[in-house]
Amino acid sequence: MRVETRGQGPALVLVHGWAMHSGLFGPLAARLEDRYTLHLVDLPGHGHARTSTAALEPAALAGELVGQFPGAAWLGWSLGGLLALHAALGHPERVRGVVMVASSPRFVLGTDWPHGVGASLFREFGEALGRDFRGTLEGFLALEALGSEDAQRELRQLRAQAFERGEPDPRILQEGLRLLDSVDLRDDLAQLRVPSLWLSGRRDRLVPQGAMPAAAALAPGARAVQIDQAGHAPFLGAPDQVADAVDGFLRTLPSP
Repeated sequence: MRVETRGQGPALVLVHGWAMHSGLFGPLAARLEDRYTLHLVDLPGHGHARTSTAALEPAALAGELVGQFPGAAWLGWSLGGLLALHAALGHPERVRGVVMVASSPRFVLGTDWPHGVGASLFREFGEALGRDFRGTLEGFLALEALGSEDAQRELRQLRAQAFERGEPDPRILQEGLRLLDSVDLRDDLAQLRVPSLWLSGRRDRLVPQGAMPAAAALAPGARAVQIDQAGHAPFLGAPDQVADAVDGFLRTLPSP
């Protein structure tokens, strides 16, 4: 992994989503760095860590980062939320709190979970990567922007930034898709011992709007916040509102 550190104040670890990198957090980081020390992570195979051969194993990677930044709060977006949640579940004494941004404990539909996407979506993306790597990634960017109040502007922003640190490793993308397809951490949420904020965009087409309140209901003392005009990347579509929600939550946490 590669970590960029900026800002001043209590520590916040930020973990990006599938096929992206920490540079996507730029608008949010600009609004928080005067109050928080931000540790912006590029996961193995992504961004500045795209040549890393490490596995995309959330529990192991979370443990490594907790060791580097004990006492930090965590923010995870989409796939990155799996690392944030593993950090909070596995190391509650070293994690002050966790912000889950458009990140569900289960991403696919189930008979008892109506808040996911179709079971074939991530498998279809995996198959498509082998046929048209760049085109498939750009299709995923369009899906992330879909539903945002200003989807075209957000898509242009995603396209401009997504590959500025190079293309992600195809191997790691397949690992990430398998995680998104199989993960189910709902039962673990009852054991979550740190405060949590579940932040979503109402127009999200990858994590349906009911998922985040449903997840928050499973975790003791959790809160859910929905941003009406945002999609799957609410920190791009509504950075001021996301920054305010994150700051408001972090201010409620005990001092490090």
